[in-house]
Amino acid sequence: MKHVHYSDVELELPAEEGIKDLKVRWLISKKDGAEIFAMGLFEVKPGGYSPLHQHDWEHEVFILQGEGVARSKKHEEPFKEGDVFFVKPMEWHQFINTGKETLKFICLIPYK
Repeated sequence: MKHVHYSDVELELPAEEGIKDLKVRWLISKKDGAEIFAMGLFEVKPGGYSPLHQHDWEHEVFILQGEGVARSKKHEEPFKEGDVFFVKPMEWHQFINTGKETLKFICLIPYK
């Protein structure tokens, strides 16, 4: 069983294009022996964002801290601390921090 405090996990800059002021802590991943899901804690500075992208897997997002908008190709939807998202496969999505504090969200991502 792995047991750590999230702050002891390295905060990394993802290699993806289209991000601004976003880093991630891979809390649980293949390096821990996880074979089905990865759990990432994303941290986005004010004005920052994830890429507008899509992929062929679903994922689940829980907003821990902050506020912002979730953007698709057709609309924007505001969110706040405590909100939950289910992103379907091939659904366009982007998370943008519109607040004054760091946006933190947990994302569960299946391995394909």
